[in-house]
Amino acid sequence: MNVIILDGYVDEPTCLGVPPYVSPYVRYAAGAVLKTAKEHSLDLKLLYFTIDQLRGGVGFKEIVKADLLVVICGTAVPGKYLGGTPASASEIVRLLGGVERPVKVLGGPAAKFGFGTSGGRRAVAVPEGVFDIVATGDVELVVSQLIAERLGVERVTPDERRENASQIRDFAIYGAEIVRQHPNFPYVVAELETYRGCARSLVGGCSFCVEPSKGLPDFRPVKDVVDEVAALYKAGVRHFRLGSQPCLFSYMAEGVGELEFPKPNPAALERLYKGIRAVAPRLKTLHMDNANPGTLAAYPEECWRIAKIIVKYHTAGDVAALGVETADPEVVRRNNLKAMPEDCMKAIELLNEVGARRGENGLPELLPGVNFVFGLLGETSRTYELNYEFLRAVLERGLLLRRINLRQVMIFPTTRMAEVGDKIMRRHKHLFKSFKRRVREEIDREMLRRVVPRGVVLKDVLTELHEGKTTFGRQLGSYPILVGIPGVYKLRRFFDVKVVDHGFRSVTAVPYPLDVNTAPKETLMALPGIGERRAAAIERKRPFKSIDDFVSAFDDKAVGEKLLEYVRVS
Repeated sequence: MNVIILDGYVDEPTCLGVPPYVSPYVRYAAGAVLKTAKEHSLDLKLLYFTIDQLRGGVGFKEIVKADLLVVICGTAVPGKYLGGTPASASEIVRLLGGVERPVKVLGGPAAKFGFGTSGGRRAVAVPEGVFDIVATGDVELVVSQLIAERLGVERVTPDERRENASQIRDFAIYGAEIVRQHPNFPYVVAELETYRGCARSLVGGCSFCVEPSKGLPDFRPVKDVVDEVAALYKAGVRHFRLGSQPCLFSYMAEGVGELEFPKPNPAALERLYKGIRAVAPRLKTLHMDNANPGTLAAYPEECWRIAKIIVKYHTAGDVAALGVETADPEVVRRNNLKAMPEDCMKAIELLNEVGARRGENGLPELLPGVNFVFGLLGETSRTYELNYEFLRAVLERGLLLRRINLRQVMIFPTTRMAEVGDKIMRRHKHLFKSFKRRVREEIDREMLRRVVPRGVVLKDVLTELHEGKTTFGRQLGSYPILVGIPGVYKLRRFFDVKVVDHGFRSVTAVPYPLDVNTAPKETLMALPGIGERRAAAIERKRPFKSIDDFVSAFDDKAVGEKLLEYVRVS
């Protein structure tokens, strides 16, 4: 039996699977294939391709000869990506609509909620006639059934759901090996699930969010997560993120099903992080993602302890993404959101208190990121003013934010916003555009200057693409800062870089220390005080034999002396 998993990428409020991230969906599906085949003594070959590979012509000849094709995709939040572009419904039809041989299964958010397109728009329904099975339940269980039934589609239950979190333990471990087939391997980040479901589904959850439809939290045992990390580490993964949950601070919380905000459990987080470090001693990234600002405000002592635990065991540059959503109290009430603006500010303060210290990779240890959503019930022009005042207050109080995410609501049929649709967003489109521009110009750049000041060295920036004579790269981890390096450098290489300038949401940096005897002219021009004329002069006079030789080459030695913190002579 030839089985192929096609990764069309996922992006949900609680899970990211766009390169360099590898989502649990594809790993669980792979594990289901391998484990079930072993149990039934099947001779099986499993291949994995990404949608970007398929776009480039890689994998299609294998797909048309396969017996089973499992497609994982779907975006439930709008985003912009450097590492890849999620598959759209129309693209799936174009690429797979005429493929007949394999049994085709669709899994992931697209199967459950439809294909998200862009902010402010309704989701697109799954195209008819392409897939034999649309796994509205858990795709790994559906695939396991299908393998056990020798691809008998009529004997499979598409809405099969896991009974509890422990049911995926073996799938997670068996599926770890699939990451070795990822085109970015070994430079991949394994997104880890600690639990599924939302504690606030007890009260209905936020009006726009798909997470409450997953029910109350079902926590994975610490040992299951740690053993999955051990399997991934053995497979060669060195970068991890505890990202697949609504709020990491609520992992193993007490009072789930009874309280809207269950009491956090610091001891459980300590066991989790300590266990991960024990089985992956030489990991290079250990980050987190989501945190509920309402939880941090309701339990400041417990959350302060958890933040300290995270900083103790993680790697620097970590981000706790807070679902602030809005600073308008009326919109909070109308949409049953997590926290009032004053609670969100308390959460930002707590994370700054614990995590603002700069870590070894050049970034602060643990900072908050904030997500705002527009187009919600009760939104008026005043909402935009309140949101701006909130962000301005954060800046004026000297607090740091790692990222400010401004997005238009996506409309899914399982949410309350389905009744309203996109009419609010369409009415306020001009307000959103104006607000976004104002934040980028007046907040983002100044915040970025504080988070990564000029002269800071960012370690292990992985180069990813060329645009003209600029090389772009990022550190591997949560919400990495985009780094533009003037000059053309080899891709898929790690560089330490020193920041020389700031954009709205990106920085310009040069390799550090910069070898002035080999540096491209574009890189030399980016150095402070060096323009095109001086860069050309450096090119003419090199190779330099020493730093003194380099400094003496300038018409103004003071300019050369100021560059000593950036350069070396090979």
